[in-house]
Amino acid sequence: MKVYITVVLTIFLFCISSRGTKNIETLLESISVNKTTTISGENYVVMLYKHTNPFNGAVFYANETQADSDKPVYNPTITVQLPGELNLSKMEDMIVFINLKLSDWNDSFPRLYENRLVGLSVKNRRITGLKTPVNITMSYSAGLNKTQEPQCVFLNNTSQAFSTEGCQTQWEYGQHQVICSCDHLTYFGILMVSASLSSTDQQILSRITEIGCGISLFCLVVTVFVFYTRRKIKVDDSKKIHISLAIALILLNLHFLTSEMVAESSSSGLCVYMALALHYSLLATFCWMGLEGFHLYLLIIKVFNIYINRYMLKISVVGWGVPAVIVLLLLSINTKFYGKYTFVDSSNSTSSTICYITDENVKWVTTVGVFGLMFLFVMVVFLLTVRNLMPNCCQKEFRQKNWKGLKQNVCTVLVLITLLGITWGIIFFSFGQLTTPGLYVFCILNSLQGFFIFLYFVFSLRKTKDIPASSSERPTTTSLDILE
Repeated sequence: MKVYITVVLTIFLFCISSRGTKNIETLLESISVNKTTTISGENYVVMLYKHTNPFNGAVFYANETQADSDKPVYNPTITVQLPGELNLSKMEDMIVFINLKLSDWNDSFPRLYENRLVGLSVKNRRITGLKTPVNITMSYSAGLNKTQEPQCVFLNNTSQAFSTEGCQTQWEYGQHQVICSCDHLTYFGILMVSASLSSTDQQILSRITEIGCGISLFCLVVTVFVFYTRRKIKVDDSKKIHISLAIALILLNLHFLTSEMVAESSSSGLCVYMALALHYSLLATFCWMGLEGFHLYLLIIKVFNIYINRYMLKISVVGWGVPAVIVLLLLSINTKFYGKYTFVDSSNSTSSTICYITDENVKWVTTVGVFGLMFLFVMVVFLLTVRNLMPNCCQKEFRQKNWKGLKQNVCTVLVLITLLGITWGIIFFSFGQLTTPGLYVFCILNSLQGFFIFLYFVFSLRKTKDIPASSSERPTTTSLDILE
């Protein structure tokens, strides 16, 4: 029998590594035993449990080499509590338990803790929808960092993917064991996932975002008003690009702040409009950040005066037209791409609904993809600009004689970080999901982007007081510094 089970498990390991649909339950359940039998190998422990009537539940204990149902084994790493609800009334009923550790070379499930699966099944029966759950307690020795937490999952034999449906995870940070409570029997494991936010952090981050966006919206409206009432700065193409970015941010903040409220209404048509407008304003914001980088590129690379016919008209077509083309294209393909979208945290404890893109693939391609291209371009331009602004900043003589100039260059860099949307790229520098402190930094900086632009305009007005108004037909790209 031991040889037979060894062959079975070898086949199962092959099936797992090749994403096959072979089911180990069928193979193990085909074995006939008269009493509870335990067999162990290098990477597995199998127990074929035969109950005694009446069945009122059972407790299994297992470690790397042993499994028992009568008494705890030495240093158990797995404890399984089965409810009497299983109702094993026939002597032919047999419970199959397996503690299986996949080989190190098997990388089919890279997030699976210790490559370990715990299998439970009843011979010739499919157990689902239990009112009293099966409790599986798994111990682990490795410490978790604050960016990770365990999550109870089961292996779907059809899709060969993990799912959390019907399972709850009971765990607190600092504990060395996880309790998985599930309403069915199958193959279970623990995934190492990004740590979910606490409900308190979620509420605080939501308030920070709402307050920050509200402040930015007000400041941006004031900025646009000041721009159109000051004749001296209206002829500055750099300022025109800045103000276009400000208008895009106004649209973004306005629709973002009202999106959740509209989602709560019963009007599906209004929600589609809100989702479309939110997507458009987000894409327009990305495009104008990219155009800020393009304009800066002309200033630092094309260092001599150049003339581009109808320069502002052309970049305005790009800044406002490209997002419109993307949105209209999606709308023509399928209007259901826009509607109510529900965000659910990793613990499934809280959720919020807004009007936005409903399709995950569309969202990733048209938002993350567009932003990724824009961010890559502006980062290259930003680094070239920093290199040109601070060629000698590390030299002691330069620091002593040009301290004022150095401070101006630092301020210039900070302004460029705001205008180019560098802070939006914090998510890319995290190489994964942001930690809780990272999320606070991300929300604060990006929700207040409009406020920072307002501050820049306030300080830049001092410089424009001494600059005489000039003709609007002069060269439009490099004759003016981007921050003046």
